[in-house]
Amino acid sequence: MSARVARPFWRWPMLIAAAGALVALAVGLVASPKSVMQGWLIAFVFVSGITIGSLVLLLIHRLTGGRWGAALAPVLMPAAAMLPLLALAFLPLAFGLSALYRWASDTSMLRPAVAHVYLNQPAFLLRSAVALLGWSVLAVAVVRKRCTALMAGLGLVFHAVVISLVAVDWVLSIDSRFSSSAFAAAIAIQQLLSALALAAIAGPEARQPGAIADLAGLILATLLGTVYLALMSFIVIWYGNLPDKAAWYLLRGRDGWQWLIASAVVIGALVPLCLLLKQSFRQSRIALRLIGSLILLGIFLHVAWLIAPAFGSGAIVAASSAVVALVGLGLGLFDRVVVRLSGAAHAE
Repeated sequence: MSARVARPFWRWPMLIAAAGALVALAVGLVASPKSVMQGWLIAFVFVSGITIGSLVLLLIHRLTGGRWGAALAPVLMPAAAMLPLLALAFLPLAFGLSALYRWASDTSMLRPAVAHVYLNQPAFLLRSAVALLGWSVLAVAVVRKRCTALMAGLGLVFHAVVISLVAVDWVLSIDSRFSSSAFAAAIAIQQLLSALALAAIAGPEARQPGAIADLAGLILATLLGTVYLALMSFIVIWYGNLPDKAAWYLLRGRDGWQWLIASAVVIGALVPLCLLLKQSFRQSRIALRLIGSLILLGIFLHVAWLIAPAFGSGAIVAASSAVVALVGLGLGLFDRVVVRLSGAAHAE
């Protein structure tokens, strides 16, 4: 018996939008190849947060149970199923490291021990490959209903280890002088928030009792955690009189970048928090969709603020097209991926 998934009406429009975005990126490669690669990195970090966060939520639910997991599974499962395809989206970055990271082409800027042991192209690619492969294997196991409680527990341990490495590799190593012990944890929580925001947009159905309020509570708690870690990291670095680390914030606090992070905070944090404090909004399907949309937009702006100031505003323009391409391809192809992954489970 094979699984059958109805093809949504928006499949072809999304594929067409993705094709148009890919054409725009191809044209951009001719005019400004570095900007396109930099924009692709922003889009990759943003979209990967949604898929990885979906996987982690499914692993957590496998251990804890709860009605929230069953209500959100129709959204989280397809998102997690995109992880094997996301690994393919990393390939352009793998071939363009020198356009993204100064250390990839000039190791003299690093201490010899760091360059030799850790921050070099083979080690960077190996860590990324292990992380993406591990996440993909876990996603396949979850979608095919083969993930045991033991596997879920080990998977969460694996995730905690690799996210602490690749979050620094993909984002912070753009400026190898800056480091933050809380950065990986902040990214991990933001990934959960991304997945919950997607679930707020696409589910649960209003007929599921309590599911909407459960999701609103999860979003509120995760949003508070994200804001807390980001704020505490800034306070410790800025008021701790750490010049090398403060310089990272100074770069992102001038030349218009301060308005980008201000927009991210207002759109993705302050407005959703105010809405979630009102009980009627926490129980409204329409309000939750609005909140989820605002949070995803705020997260995209935050990711752009983390990465783009090191490159220039051209990276944001390219990132917008890259997000359309990745999301369009994902939404356009997700039913095929889910059928392939879940169909085997039903057949067995």
